[in-house]
Amino acid sequence: MPSLASFRSGKPAAYPDQSVYAAYACAECGLSYHDLDGGTGLVFRVTGPGGSLAFGAGRCAWYPQNSATAATLASDKYFTNRVLEAAGVPTLGGNYYFLHDRYRARRPDGHERADALAAFRAMGETAFVKPLTGSRGDFAEMIDSEAALQHYLAEVARYYDAILVQPVVAGREIRIFLMDGEIIYGAEKYSPAIVGDGIHSLRDLLIAHNAALRSRGLSPVGLAGHPVSVLQPVLPSGQRWPIAGRMNWSAGGTMVLDTALSDTVAQLARQATAALGLRVAAVDLFTDIAADGPASRVIEVNANPSIRMLEQSGRDHLILKIWRHTFAALGLLTR
Repeated sequence: MPSLASFRSGKPAAYPDQSVYAAYACAECGLSYHDLDGGTGLVFRVTGPGGSLAFGAGRCAWYPQNSATAATLASDKYFTNRVLEAAGVPTLGGNYYFLHDRYRARRPDGHERADALAAFRAMGETAFVKPLTGSRGDFAEMIDSEAALQHYLAEVARYYDAILVQPVVAGREIRIFLMDGEIIYGAEKYSPAIVGDGIHSLRDLLIAHNAALRSRGLSPVGLAGHPVSVLQPVLPSGQRWPIAGRMNWSAGGTMVLDTALSDTVAQLARQATAALGLRVAAVDLFTDIAADGPASRVIEVNANPSIRMLEQSGRDHLILKIWRHTFAALGLLTR
């Protein structure tokens, strides 16, 4: 059978990951893969003994074995927290606030911009803020002044309708990927970093890093909070300068597979997916939290998680396992 690397090398650079993996899994499972969009991979059809079904890449649901209701609940971070807390699963809490007057008559009081500012002051003017329905770490930032929050609200309002404001929590960040309650992998997440080349200043490297983020549709790293004295020096070749905040893979973060998951985090992950009714999901958690309350808490639940990390970690067999589950759940496989 051709390797996953050969499937990747035979596709354009912009060909979606999920489409590469679907074609790879079809070859392994004896199914037919048909690109329906002239070679872009954005829409494709899989056909087998059990039938035929169209799939979409990009922002489409990658795991159709999840119900639309469960996936939609998980996409809203506030809804997710309410469902999990009702099931006894500890979360980071927080509240939601709207950024526009549209639909003002259809929502309860206490969730407007002025309320967000009041809540921020009550939290000591330090909070972690992110779009209510955002993904891939877009606009997920720690805010430490009212002026910074006002600037953030003006910027994020160009792209989103609402935000979630939460207390700042520190701990080890873990991702657990599950299918029908089975843990397929666990990984520890680490912050992205700028790597010096011995030629360019840190500021120049950050500008290039931000250009790459924007090209992928993600918010840039703010430069205003860093004094010139910090950004001007040239980093020695290979030296890393960590970027605090979001740890998402798409934003430059890294994940390292971790096979020594505690029973506590494994159980929380299972409880979270069961509470939301998800068959396939990635649960992000903080563990070893040095604060009052539970030492492990769910950050969010992703019903559409990327699995690029498995390819880059050489875990092609896990990619096949995930896609076999999808094909079997949809009746495309008869064995």
